Amino acid sequence: MFASIENIDILVNVTLALITFSLGITLTKHEFSNLFLNPKSLTIGLFSQIILLPLSAVLIMQFLDLDPVLKVGFFIITICPSGISSNLLSFLMNGNTALSISMSVFNAVITLITVPIFTNLALDFFMHENAIKFRLPFWETFLTIFFITVLPTIIGVMVRAKFKNIAKRARPILRYILPLLLFFIFSVKIFANKDIGGTKLEGSEFLYMMAPGLLINFVGMFFGYIAGSLVNVNFRNRLTILIEVGLQNTAMALLIAGTLLDSSEMEKPALVYAAFSFFSTFGFAWMFKYSYYRWKKWLKKLKSPFVR
Repeated sequence: MFASIENIDILVNVTLALITFSLGITLTKHEFSNLFLNPKSLTIGLFSQIILLPLSAVLIMQFLDLDPVLKVGFFIITICPSGISSNLLSFLMNGNTALSISMSVFNAVITLITVPIFTNLALDFFMHENAIKFRLPFWETFLTIFFITVLPTIIGVMVRAKFKNIAKRARPILRYILPLLLFFIFSVKIFANKDIGGTKLEGSEFLYMMAPGLLINFVGMFFGYIAGSLVNVNFRNRLTILIEVGLQNTAMALLIAGTLLDSSEMEKPALVYAAFSFFSTFGFAWMFKYSYYRWKKWLKKLKSPFVR
């Protein structure tokens, strides 16, 4: 029988590897060199993703009456890197696609260290004495994430460099395959019974977790945008940072919560977050972009010296 816990876990791993491979085959040396010549946007973007987003989640969880297991589940989402959906949205919103892809790749590498450390800290912080039931061994987690996310990215970069035609043909194929795989995985996780790898997520649970998820989503994006503004990052890059902070790789959250921690309850926040985050991030980014250009147009009418 295909639908079993082991097979679903394998499918999650394969899908994650394909996602990061697809990131690798889109990167070019030229894009990397441009970002390193002006690293401010990349640095503040990674700071927003790695520090500000998880910190905002901790602060929000302190004021919400949620089960500690669900609090850890929401926190796990915030320590995951962004993925191909954020790259797509950056492209649609005319953001800096090179910055978007580079943030996804760099953060994926950094999670080798941050995921086991931050997750264990969150378990201790939210679950106290019950945290002993769950633990991420550092090196086991490090190697799992390396082989599933970092190594496929490196292979993708090498394929792009050595076999450009193959990379060019693979991109549109992956663009169709990955959404189908993700749809199947999330459908099984949401609707299937726990004994075959699902969570049997109920409608009432979905609605219960919707508000905390939206709050984390909006607050994280706002902090990312403000952080970029404080260091004078241009608007296009600020918009890209906002999108990258808003869209996390929820498939990786399923890997951490479901496969590594073996907790179907911790998977539920990721399933809820995945259902709305693309649309909420798109709406938030569109609102900021619309407001910015309306404000700029109004200032131009006033012939303000502050318009650049």
